[in-house]
Amino acid sequence: MLKIAYHSIYKHPLPEGHRFPMEKYELLPQQLLHEGSCTPENFFKPKMPAEAVILAVHTQEYFTDLLNLTLDKRAARKIGFPISKSLIERELRIAQGTIDGSEYALQYGIAMNIAGGTHHAYTGHGEGFCLLNDQAIAARYLQNNGYAKKILIVDLDVHQGNGTAQIFQNDDSVFTFSMHGAGNYPFKKEKSDLDIAIPDGSGDAIYLQKLKETLPKLIDNQKPDFIFYLSGVDILATDKLGRLNCTVAGSKARDRFVLEFCKDLQIPVQVSMGGGYSPEIKTIIDAHANTFRLAQEIFF
Repeated sequence: MLKIAYHSIYKHPLPEGHRFPMEKYELLPQQLLHEGSCTPENFFKPKMPAEAVILAVHTQEYFTDLLNLTLDKRAARKIGFPISKSLIERELRIAQGTIDGSEYALQYGIAMNIAGGTHHAYTGHGEGFCLLNDQAIAARYLQNNGYAKKILIVDLDVHQGNGTAQIFQNDDSVFTFSMHGAGNYPFKKEKSDLDIAIPDGSGDAIYLQKLKETLPKLIDNQKPDFIFYLSGVDILATDKLGRLNCTVAGSKARDRFVLEFCKDLQIPVQVSMGGGYSPEIKTIIDAHANTFRLAQEIFF
């Protein structure tokens, strides 16, 4: 059964006019239920994580500042969200959702998180709407509990996974692969184990060709026993922060390629949603929903 992390706190209230589309986290599960792609049994509500699993990735000082709301103003501005107790709880539950999802993926082959993909969170600070790095936390959880040894993080959000790259920069047991827009945020990139920068305006053909040339060889070389997939839909031509000029069909073809490859090789995969900032919310929902539709089709 496809298991999907979702909690009502994912739709955290933001000040009016804030550009981050929080409503997608409420509308996406509604759409999946409405169309029959999922049933209520597919969804689970993540609890709060143990502090130790957070501190396996993030520093004590940073985590304490988050919990106590004592981040300095500059650090808070870098994150981009107004910091509050409920926002911290949201980030913690997202992280636990990805941890739980990674365990479900070991059982069912795949699991998903309606939110997550918070790849701009570093060990000691957050930025770019990311406070805690959910997939990094879950990767370390799997390793520390003996569930996985070699992990591959496939980050196909339009923005480089700079926080993830920094967290695992000296760790050969986690391979970080980021394929992102060359001219996009973050403008000072970190060094992933493999970075592929796609030129602005490339479109589906170039994007998919580069992915299909890269991922099979990468998996063959690294031989991971677990994959984390960040499936951001900010690669779309309609996306306000995107620039890559891909279509919804192209985004779906990308997801199909990744998920079918994991299924064929029997490598468990956890999927977090990442970014999506198209002006029309229905475009964001449809593109994200495709990932869940494909998971059901391919794995179940």
